[in-house]
Amino acid sequence: MINRLIACSFLLLCAGLAQAQSLIPAPPQLAATAYLLLDAHTGQVLVEQNADKKIPPASLTKMMTAYIVSEEIEKGSVKEQDKVRISEKAWRKGGSKMFVKVGDMVPVIDLLRGVIIQSGNDASIALAEHVSGSEEVFAEVMNQQAELLGMQDTHFVNATGWPADGHLTTARDLGVLARALIADHPHHYSIYSEKYFSWAGINQPNRNRLLWRDPAVDGIKTGHTEEAGYCLVASAVKRGMRLIAVVVGTDSDEKRAGETQKLLAYGFRYYQTHKVYGKNDVLQTERVWGGKKPEVGIAVEKDVFVTIPRGGEESIKADLIIDGELEAPLEKGQPVGKVVVTLDGETVADVKAVVAEDVEEAGFFKRLWDAIKRFVMGFFS
Repeated sequence: MINRLIACSFLLLCAGLAQAQSLIPAPPQLAATAYLLLDAHTGQVLVEQNADKKIPPASLTKMMTAYIVSEEIEKGSVKEQDKVRISEKAWRKGGSKMFVKVGDMVPVIDLLRGVIIQSGNDASIALAEHVSGSEEVFAEVMNQQAELLGMQDTHFVNATGWPADGHLTTARDLGVLARALIADHPHHYSIYSEKYFSWAGINQPNRNRLLWRDPAVDGIKTGHTEEAGYCLVASAVKRGMRLIAVVVGTDSDEKRAGETQKLLAYGFRYYQTHKVYGKNDVLQTERVWGGKKPEVGIAVEKDVFVTIPRGGEESIKADLIIDGELEAPLEKGQPVGKVVVTLDGETVADVKAVVAEDVEEAGFFKRLWDAIKRFVMGFFS
């Protein structure tokens, strides 16, 4: 059927959006190879520089290692308390360590903390071998997962971020991965905010300095090699807005923290996340032909967020578009159209419109009567 535009173009000014124009300065210029700032709820990029430049990710690689382990735990293939035998390869690996020993039997959840908090190369390899049999096969899984997440310019060779030919990603792809970590595995994401983890009598601090400097920061991961420089993917929450900052290629531990703070401060100062609709919010009711109920509510299939300038003069317009007339039977959640949200004429969200409740088919005579009315109304329209 021909789409018809329902007259429900809501001008959403009630949330303080129609305010005096707010001046937004140019974003900060960082001393980094590449950087990106995005709204975790909407995915909207607020600041970017060289975001698609391919760079070695160093230990930021371990974000994907941890993500896959969390996926396996959620699927039931691996359990948090499963014991992992530490191989000689894992034990011998240089760089940052959890300090496990050959032959140790270590619970998966402790190794996961060793990866996230201590950035342990030994813990990363041990988990890779436990999940996939070898680090090389695990790297294939990492690449498959990257493709599923939409990380279009990423290729992994190992589970640690150890320098290797072809082991590359981008700031944009790291932002995609960070959003997935937070959204898909919130239980394990809380580990990224833990400041210390002890193993073998060695208490190591989380290398993310911002966990001590800013109470709004709750993750995510640092990285460093000579080629990659000092890198940090950080996330913070203020006033209901979660931002993700990706900063790669700075020249010191202090610089990566300070430059990341600049990005986060800019985003929180000048932007806000606005919830336009909640999942299953009924936008309006629509006539149903041939149903036991004469009409049904139309809702959105998921929460709808948009990113707007803080205090700016904004107008958000939402158009509900129904794909023709509705006929019973209808099932709750059945798509019947879409809601298009625009900001200053630009589409910022496009979500399915769904039926808010079941509508059963009416009896024969009710259906016949509706068919007659529908014919008459169509004839005179």
